[in-house]
Amino acid sequence: MKRLLAVLTSAVCVALAGCATGDDAVAQGGTFEFVAPGGKTDIFYDPPADRGRPGPLSGPDLMDPDRTISLDDFAGKVVVINVWGQWCGPCRTEIGRLQQVYDDTRDLGVAFLGIDVRDNNIDAARDFVVDRRITFPSIYDPAMRTMIAFGGRYPTTVIPSTIVLDRRHRVAAVFLRELLAEDLQPVVERLAAEPESAA
Repeated sequence: MKRLLAVLTSAVCVALAGCATGDDAVAQGGTFEFVAPGGKTDIFYDPPADRGRPGPLSGPDLMDPDRTISLDDFAGKVVVINVWGQWCGPCRTEIGRLQQVYDDTRDLGVAFLGIDVRDNNIDAARDFVVDRRITFPSIYDPAMRTMIAFGGRYPTTVIPSTIVLDRRHRVAAVFLRELLAEDLQPVVERLAAEPESAA
């Protein structure tokens, strides 16, 4: 069942991407496909039975590259995955809002995981996190290998983008744009309230 997420066409991706770079709008590989029906930037998968499971997600911790972070580290939690880069203007605005939602929801069983992409200067990325007092972890993935394994046809030109997984780590929502706290928090709270056994 590959009915999960689909990618925008190259032209639409470039138009939507706050920090679009390059021409690789479609990344090959992974275990599912991203689809944005009708070019939507906010995609929701309900009921839970309609949600698909992504591929594996793991990579080096941005702040401690000797340590590996894996999606398995967050078993039983709603997980918000944010793809960002310190070079990306909208990411700079968005990251503080994500921290706010994380602070407001982590006691509900919500985890956040960043994926820092296209950042060849790891020190600049670390400074970005420290300066903004971001307390949730990020995977350091300058080549986007983590995202290619996580999901085939991932729209690599859409940065920032955010994927929200339910407690069984199925994709429940995708945002192919910069988010406000009020965009994300109600979605996260609704998913946190779902029973882990939801079909």
